[in-house]
Amino acid sequence: MRVCAFCYFCDQKILKSKSRLITMKHYFTRLEEAMKANWNRPALGNYRGELFTFGEVASNIAKLHVLYEAVGLKKGDKVALCAKNSARWGIAFFSANTYEAVVVPILADFHPESVNSLVDHSESTLLFTDSDIWNKLDIAKMPTVKAVVSTADFKLLYAADEKIQKANDDLQALFDAKYPNGFSASDVSYPTDNAKELAIINYTSGTTSAPKGVMLRYECISANVAFGQKRLPSYPEDKIVSMLPMAHMYGMMFELIYPLCGGSSIYYLGKTPTPALLLGAMAEVKPYLVITVPLVMEKIFKSKVAPIVNKPVMKVVTAIPGINQIIFKKVRTTLLNAFGGNIREIVMGGAALNPDVEKWFRKFKLPFTVGYGMTEAAPLMAYEDWWEFAPKSCGKAVDTVEVRIDSEDPYNKVGEIQARGMNIMSGYYKNEEATKAAFTEDGWMRTGDLGLLDEKGNIFIKGRSKNMILSANGQNIYPEEIEAAVNNQPYVIESVVVDRGARLVALIYMDSEKAKAEGVDLEEYKKTIMAEVNKSMPSYSKINVVEYMAEPFEKTPKMSIKRFMYK
Repeated sequence: MRVCAFCYFCDQKILKSKSRLITMKHYFTRLEEAMKANWNRPALGNYRGELFTFGEVASNIAKLHVLYEAVGLKKGDKVALCAKNSARWGIAFFSANTYEAVVVPILADFHPESVNSLVDHSESTLLFTDSDIWNKLDIAKMPTVKAVVSTADFKLLYAADEKIQKANDDLQALFDAKYPNGFSASDVSYPTDNAKELAIINYTSGTTSAPKGVMLRYECISANVAFGQKRLPSYPEDKIVSMLPMAHMYGMMFELIYPLCGGSSIYYLGKTPTPALLLGAMAEVKPYLVITVPLVMEKIFKSKVAPIVNKPVMKVVTAIPGINQIIFKKVRTTLLNAFGGNIREIVMGGAALNPDVEKWFRKFKLPFTVGYGMTEAAPLMAYEDWWEFAPKSCGKAVDTVEVRIDSEDPYNKVGEIQARGMNIMSGYYKNEEATKAAFTEDGWMRTGDLGLLDEKGNIFIKGRSKNMILSANGQNIYPEEIEAAVNNQPYVIESVVVDRGARLVALIYMDSEKAKAEGVDLEEYKKTIMAEVNKSMPSYSKINVVEYMAEPFEKTPKMSIKRFMYK
């Protein structure tokens, strides 16, 4: 039997879900409204750097449209965008998307050869990038590219012919000629008759395979924005600090498109920030929302909170009713103040939150929730408000997606999580084989994740189907569950559990310097880890070997470990 999760498409759930139906607007309509209503308010800025108002963003978009026209860019042509996060990254994205070109965001930390290959594979006509990346690329390997534009100042880095160069040189004059009375809010107008058309090709950098070009329609973006503004609306006085890669759908959607459509201001940190820079920016900007991955929150807990709550005297005091609530409230206030003191919610995604850390966060009444999504859903598939969020879950199916568990008993027997709906991709660009493999015969997208449902429709992820290990006696072993226990051990930073010759091996990256400074014998400590972890594991999930890693594990932009590298 296959059972749908909580969603408005299911007849048996329709009465309860009607209160959550969203107003579906094209995201361009929301963007246009935000531009006009907040013309002189800050929109996109680099932290302690360049800042653009909504009016300036709209004007720059219009000026780039003039360049596109002069270059001969047509609707449906591809525009690649490979650069570090910045305000101009956002302007470049919106300029191409509102022109009805297909945006191809490419991660700035991809190898130059990969960038060359993806620009070529996508058949991109234009490329936005920065000088550092451009100097490492080979234009001969990107034969369809006619022009390369700098994200530092929107000047040309490359022009395939004199016509393009002249258009760029004359751009201000061409812009003035098009808008002789100056560009104003009344000139802002974006097309909205393209919901089913291709808007983005987002190349994934998955943990198990080579990148694939996910094809997302305008309605995929609009559905995510509509849901975000319904459940966690943003307002003109709100601000957000962007720390996730903009070329990844998680960061692009919820740290750029969704908040800007609510009239909020976004501040970019640029490169991956140090903890000091991040917390300094949070304290100064005072964001209303933190979008992050569990690893960041786990590190904050492990470094700032765990050393306090794990002290013997604190363990005694926090067990006393009444007194423990005073302490928990103090910890909550301290944590929220570290993020600027204006936080309405902390949303985590991309991986499961460590269960022990989650228990502590709940004791503190921290306003956090863990969602579920993937690039192929642009990206959101499940979410729940923090005050209703079920422990260990990743929320309920969002309004515009149906989710089912491919299992005879989806409440008790693990099966693949499958989805369909407005958010879901059209397929993989120029890859019919991968597209066919991604969908069931009746049109549901295979997520590759394994999970369960409860009676309320909460989704519980058990692990990736590709990661699952089948024991010799036929038991399903989910390495993520073992890793959560390993990661709770002192000095352990991160881990991966693999199957080698019917033996479970825990690969562990340690804080070796701290361990040695505290007199820990690392070889003996392997036995301690095994003993502590195995006492909480069933017989078929006990680890047999512990190996230390010299370097941190290689990760994707959403901080998931590239497991395929450690088999």
